[in-house]
Amino acid sequence: MFQHPFDALGLDQLRERESAKWRVYPPDVLPAWLAETDFPLAEPIQRALQAAIARHDAGYATRGQLGQAFAEWSGAHWGWAPDPDDTRLVVDVVTALAELLRICSAPGDRVVIDPPVYPPFAGVIEQHGRVVAPVPLARGDAGFAIDLAGVERAYRAGARAHILCSPHNPTGIVHSRDTLGTIAELAQRHGVWVISDEVHAPMTLPGAEHVPFPSVSPAAAARGIVLTSASKTWNLAGLKAALVIACGAEARALLGQLPLDLPYHAGLFGVIAGAAAFREGEAYRSELLRVLDRNRQRLGELLSERLPGVSYVPPQAGYLAWLDFRALGWQEEPARRLLERGKIALSPGLSFGAQGQGWARLNMGTSAELLREAVERMHSALT
Repeated sequence: MFQHPFDALGLDQLRERESAKWRVYPPDVLPAWLAETDFPLAEPIQRALQAAIARHDAGYATRGQLGQAFAEWSGAHWGWAPDPDDTRLVVDVVTALAELLRICSAPGDRVVIDPPVYPPFAGVIEQHGRVVAPVPLARGDAGFAIDLAGVERAYRAGARAHILCSPHNPTGIVHSRDTLGTIAELAQRHGVWVISDEVHAPMTLPGAEHVPFPSVSPAAAARGIVLTSASKTWNLAGLKAALVIACGAEARALLGQLPLDLPYHAGLFGVIAGAAAFREGEAYRSELLRVLDRNRQRLGELLSERLPGVSYVPPQAGYLAWLDFRALGWQEEPARRLLERGKIALSPGLSFGAQGQGWARLNMGTSAELLREAVERMHSALT
């Protein structure tokens, strides 16, 4: 029977990894929490890193070929090819957020987020003396969506920035062009900077279309800054390299205020691997999308069979599943019960904001076998 290469790594091999996903919890716990995949590295990335080691190339990082490689890839896939000179190298998205908030806002300023959302957004806002201005996602029959009326109210109330998760983590929604266009118009009207975290965008799945924020309109280009990386799609988070991109004159001027030494905090291996991913990793990405499309459908089937009380809307992008356990009477923190009774680690819903009460995030970027095992462990927590 054929086994897909992305299903080839077994539990014993995965437990040999030194990454946080596999080291934080004891060996009897199945980790399905941190946003890294259980798949092999793409061969072109392996070759690029091996070549760097062979030439003893492990010094400080510069942007190198990463900005050009991303621009070429983005132009081919999204029709948006930013000038490589408009990109800045940073260590990761969270560091970039901190640096951008420092120069585009002042202590006490309000910064909009759309919870439930990636936990470090709120953390970095508070750590730098800004005020979190939550605009919770709206929820309808089709799933979650940005609350545009709430965004307008928050902008009108004096927000200075909006950290936009596009695609959204943890719900996996892909924002429409119309939604992004409305946000851009409101941002221009009220003088708000939109910092768009698009790190999951290359994993947009069949049936959805990612639209880079600055490509939407002149207003979006003027008020938008994009954060991106190869880290999630090609599983390179530990190599530490991301890009900050500005397309409008004001945004370029803002990036000009970033510290000159910021690139040196990034990892050279991350730059090398990221450039290889964008230039030679398309075959790998295509297979990844096929496997994730399979997994999101299979997860729905498994939940229907084993946990019919758990509500789940398949993500439009990425490998994260946002699960609603409230119908089971688990109103507090399902992740704690799952860990204690099922020996499976999910990301706690409340870490994504108060809207996550009764929810948990499952990482389904794994093999078919371990996805089934994850659901079985969740089922065991019922008894």
